[in-house]
Amino acid sequence: MATLVGKQFPDITVKAIDEMGDAFQINVLDQAADNNKKVLLFWYPKDFTFVCPTEIHAFQEISAELEKRNTILIGASCDTAEVHFAWLNTAKENGGIEGVKFPLIADSTRVLAYELGILDYDMYDEEEEDMGGDNVPYRATYLIDEKGQVFHESVNHFPIGRNVQEYIRLIDAFTHVQTHGEVCPANWDEGKDAMDATRSGVAEYLSKN
Repeated sequence: MATLVGKQFPDITVKAIDEMGDAFQINVLDQAADNNKKVLLFWYPKDFTFVCPTEIHAFQEISAELEKRNTILIGASCDTAEVHFAWLNTAKENGGIEGVKFPLIADSTRVLAYELGILDYDMYDEEEEDMGGDNVPYRATYLIDEKGQVFHESVNHFPIGRNVQEYIRLIDAFTHVQTHGEVCPANWDEGKDAMDATRSGVAEYLSKN
């Protein structure tokens, strides 16, 4: 899988659903460029599973913080819109995602997930006529800037849930670079010193820290 960092997100339109059950077409690249907003797009393997609802609720909890940062939140899997809607109508205590407000992509044709290279499948076996694997997406996350360029991507294996706070830190860091032209060192958080991307700037930062 080639990295998308520094490149335009694929210009592919797919189906999505909102919390009201309304299905619509969505293009992630357009969401960023047309609205002059950043996008946090996260993929998860399957609806009605175990780690996935914990992540989805965690992303919902930071949705207001993302909105403050001019960032659109979108979830995605390869389940159908109908399965998404059933899960959205299942109570949290029963493993559902009732109360989630952001849209969920229903990439049931797998056209976008395949283009991103995040599907769990083996090479196609012509004799067996089988792709192998589960053919579902890994826990992939993309941060996309206002021009539709990816500035962060990460992929977790199925058992490993994400730390959603890290995406807020990454958005803050990238926004700081955009605003101030400074670079953000290791373990940088909003409010900490950044540094000039020069030898003297690095020396000055290290002498203080």
